[in-house]
Amino acid sequence: MSATAQQQSSPVGAHPEGTLEDVSGARETPAVRRRWAPLRWRILVVGVLVVFACYFLLPVYWLAVAATKSTGDLFGTFGLTLANPRLWENVTNVLTYDGGIYLRWAANSVLYAGTGALVSTLLAAMAGFALAKYEFPGREVLFKVILAGVLIPGTALALPLFLLFSRVGLTDTYWAVLLPSVVNPFGVYLCRIYAASAVPDSLLESARIDGAGEVRIFCTLALRMMGPALVTIFLFQFVGIWNNYFLPLVMLSDPERYPITLGLTSWQSFADRQPELYQLTVGGAFLSVIPLIAAMLLLQRFWRGGLTEGSVKE
Repeated sequence: MSATAQQQSSPVGAHPEGTLEDVSGARETPAVRRRWAPLRWRILVVGVLVVFACYFLLPVYWLAVAATKSTGDLFGTFGLTLANPRLWENVTNVLTYDGGIYLRWAANSVLYAGTGALVSTLLAAMAGFALAKYEFPGREVLFKVILAGVLIPGTALALPLFLLFSRVGLTDTYWAVLLPSVVNPFGVYLCRIYAASAVPDSLLESARIDGAGEVRIFCTLALRMMGPALVTIFLFQFVGIWNNYFLPLVMLSDPERYPITLGLTSWQSFADRQPELYQLTVGGAFLSVIPLIAAMLLLQRFWRGGLTEGSVKE
């Protein structure tokens, strides 16, 4: 019997599951519906994520486009379209305006964010490791006090910090911004949780049996195993200090010590009398996000788990 005859003689419901007729929906079987259900949910989730990604990236795109425009085009053209791009000229104007004050602000931001994030991450690692791996009186009480510090917003502490620093003569100095930046209760909390699960007690005991001291154990073992948590804390703290505006506003009065956020705000306040400052502010804001993007791209490779797999034999 020929293939054509076999197809004609076959019953209507004898089509194998997953054929084109079933997939198209003409004779969709329960098995095919079960097979396509996860794919439909996956498409829906991806679609939602794409919408959210576009929502969050739209301001960055607008900033990149606005940084290429002149002051006139900035207000006279649609914000999402290019019009007579002149990015290099705008960047040059930002970097050379007022004797290159923007470069000074950028250096200050690197100092505040880089030093503050690094010291803050190290202190959080030491405190979190100690709270997770050492037994001492008052440990849980101390940890609860640290958790309470997470709930206090930084703006609520700005005025008390100003009064405290003014008494010791540290206002309008680099220390007025650096010292509060190294305190990170959330980093301590994250380090304790991560150290408790990622640093095995048996590995620490093995190191002590081999004669390693506590400092060596922390520097050679704990820090390596807590790498993903430390990178997370560093990035959070770096971004937070880089974008911090209120604390420098309260503490600093000398423009030479301003970070980028406070410096751009000072330009914006004079833009009504000097319209070119609108474009300088937009160009400066565009340049200020580049270090954040670079830090994220450079450190994301350290965001991986399983660093301790195989380190302890059961």
